[in-house]
Amino acid sequence: AAERFAATIRAHGPDSVAFYISGQLLTEDYYVFNKLAKGLIGTNNVDTNSRLCMSSAVAGYKQTLGADAPPCSYEDIVQAGVIFITGANPAVAHPIIFRYIEDARAANPHLKIIVADPRRSETAEIADLHLALQPGTDIALFNGMLHVLIAEGLVDHDYIAAHTTGYPALAAIAEKYPPAVAAEICGIAAPDLVKAARWFGSNGAALSLYCQGLNQSAHGTHNNAALIHMHLATGQIGKPGAGPFSLTGQPNAMGGREVGGLANLLSAHRDLGNPAHRAEMAKLWGVPFVPAKPGKSAVDLFRSLKSGEIKAVWIACTNPAQSLPNQAAVREALQAAEYVVLQEAYGNTDTADYADLLLPATTWGEKHGTVTNSERCITRVLPAVEAPGEARHDWQIVVDFARRLGRKLEH
Repeated sequence: AAERFAATIRAHGPDSVAFYISGQLLTEDYYVFNKLAKGLIGTNNVDTNSRLCMSSAVAGYKQTLGADAPPCSYEDIVQAGVIFITGANPAVAHPIIFRYIEDARAANPHLKIIVADPRRSETAEIADLHLALQPGTDIALFNGMLHVLIAEGLVDHDYIAAHTTGYPALAAIAEKYPPAVAAEICGIAAPDLVKAARWFGSNGAALSLYCQGLNQSAHGTHNNAALIHMHLATGQIGKPGAGPFSLTGQPNAMGGREVGGLANLLSAHRDLGNPAHRAEMAKLWGVPFVPAKPGKSAVDLFRSLKSGEIKAVWIACTNPAQSLPNQAAVREALQAAEYVVLQEAYGNTDTADYADLLLPATTWGEKHGTVTNSERCITRVLPAVEAPGEARHDWQIVVDFARRLGRKLEH
């Protein structure tokens, strides 16, 4: 692997290789992959399957709040007066969080739970109000609720003046979504939309929980922003029981982002587009520079494999031949790639059929390290069983490879 990557980099440059990794990796694994690509090789072509689930949440937080950092914790669930669950089914996908919601309901009989979901999901069964909106109409729902909040004097003008910008432009947008119009777009009853808005604005602390139903969309970032706008307009943020709470879609998507786990990020929430931040990381890593050009994001990465712009790809802990959208194109890209390394715990995945080299890696039950959950709480992972056969921890494989590659590149 080191020989092939070194030859490719010498012949075609650092951006001719790429790494596609996973939200199931531990934070330490994520970190060494990023240091390998962005520090040693000099390419930002390292992206993850978190791109498919969390990039909309990342962009939504950064555009509205200025940082990719959820402003809530699990403790807020039991302190909320109203819980607005949209684009999520925590009863199935986040069972621990759902236990918190059940505890909150038991502790507070006045708690209102609103669920916006086209389906009558398991979570919707416990809702005081189920908004069975048409798929893809989330922004109309949020803007319609904001229209009611403004019209009925439920926004916090002091908070808006002290902590936000752009409110007049937002209010002008909301003006175009009176309840009748928004409800018709969403396919719900206008009185239900009004009730949801009133509960959100006048039932104490308002907490929103949301996940892939908002994120996995062609306008996922806008879905996130429209919901966060409601919190900013009402001042329902930065206090116990309130705020927009993005539920992480994978076990360690948050930890990966903390150490630069996307093609446009750097470790410690540093901004790739900021020269001072790049210089800070270069100094830490002891390298001359960190490249400024953003790397290829997941879909573009495989598109570039097919076109030949990227020659070699290293895939770890994920199965893109099964999980990425547009499967035919992904498989054609893997077939066209000059060299494919797959670092996996299983040798029989769909992606394994396209691999030139299989590297056996440990699973989470055999590993040690850390993960970061939705509320940014870091959990230490300890092995339950020993690694079988020749399997090694992901970070060990990467460090071994990096040392060999560094010698061949004469770094």
